[in-house]
Amino acid sequence: MAGRPAVTVSSKWLAGFQKWYYNAAGFNKLGLMQDDTIYEIEDVKETIRRLPENIYNDRMFRIKRALDLTMRHQILPKEQWTKYEEVEQDKFYLEPYLKEVIRERKEKNGRRKWIKG
Repeated sequence: MAGRPAVTVSSKWLAGFQKWYYNAAGFNKLGLMQDDTIYEIEDVKETIRRLPENIYNDRMFRIKRALDLTMRHQILPKEQWTKYEEVEQDKFYLEPYLKEVIRERKEKNGRRKWIKG
């Protein structure tokens, strides 16, 4: 039982740090989500291509709005910022699709090695 409060305290500390970092990164002030800022390597490009239309359209809206705000050296009003608590479930919206693309690529590369070998 003595160890349990320490876990709770450390998890609260970690959650607080994650929220602070989310806000300090600045993308939320432009209305972006964390996965909107991911570097687009080939796997990510394929993942974006496979996104359902509504998720893709939402992503493109956020990115275009952020580009427009950046060009005008502005940020959104605070009530429109992407909030950590609101997007906690959706902030890694690319992850399930990206895992699938990576799995398929590894499977495809494994078959190539098997055929050549």
